[in-house]
Parts: sequence; C-alpha cells; structure tokens
Amino acid sequence: MIDITKKDIIYREAIAYGRIKLRKETIKLIKENRIEKGDPFQVASIAGILAAKKTPTLLPMCHPIEITNVSVKCSIEDEEHIGCKARVKAIARTGVEMEALTAVSIALLNIWDMVKKYEKDEEGLYPYTRIENIVVENKIKKPLTS
Repeated sequence: MIDITKKDIIYREAIAYGRIKLRKETIKLIKENRIEKGDPFQVASIAGILAAKKTPTLLPMCHPIEITNVSVKCSIEDEEHIGCKARVKAIARTGVEMEALTAVSIALLNIWDMVKKYEKDEEGLYPYTRIENIVVENKIKKPLTS
C-alpha cells in the first residue's frame, strides 16, 4: 500500500464508463420491461453503488476512504449496447478512480446476470455478449476552500 499520510485532504471525483454488448432481441426486451429478473438498470445501479463502497475489500492495495457520493447510471445507447457511467466523490488523501471503475464493472456484470437467460446460445455460452471499453473518463482534484 502506498503511504498517503503526508498528502493533503482535498476534493476528489472520478467518472468511469463502460458498456455491454447484447443481442438486439435482449435490448428490445429491456425496452419493453420484459426481463424476468426485473429492471436491470435499477439492480445495476444499486450493485454499482455497493461495489464502490467495497472497493478496498476487493482490491487489497486500495485505501479505505470515506466516499461522500456515488451515482451509477445505465442506459441503452443503441440497438446493441447499454452504457454505464459511475461518478464517485470524496474528501480524501487519495483518488476515487478505482471505486468508479469497480462500480461500472459490477454494474455491467449485474446487467449480464439479469439478461443471461436471453443471451445464451444452444450450448449455454455467450458468443455475442461482451463487456467493453471500461475507462476512467475524468478525474477532478480541488483543494478545499475555507
């Protein structure tokens, strides 16, 4: 673990993005609210928020920090993709990009879990489904003002 003892406590924010490619038929089912397990976007959002808060447990070299806000939003981007964006905020000595990346990753995995029934082929595999382009889109660091 990196020693951050002497680093200043400042405002930190990170935005991460990723997407999942699904069959057109699955996207149609989502649009029509016909996913048997429920609303994948709602479940993904809650799972992503929980994941951000558990990041130091999952990534042992991450510092446990007090997160002040997490938001995860997923939406249909086109006829084959659902995008997810996570924004994490904290007043801390270290950044929150790993928390944002974890939130997006887990949100996308939850979408996959919710729709896997519709994505499987005859052999029970997922030849079309894939999680793509997980990136940190932005980081903000600002000194605290008094």
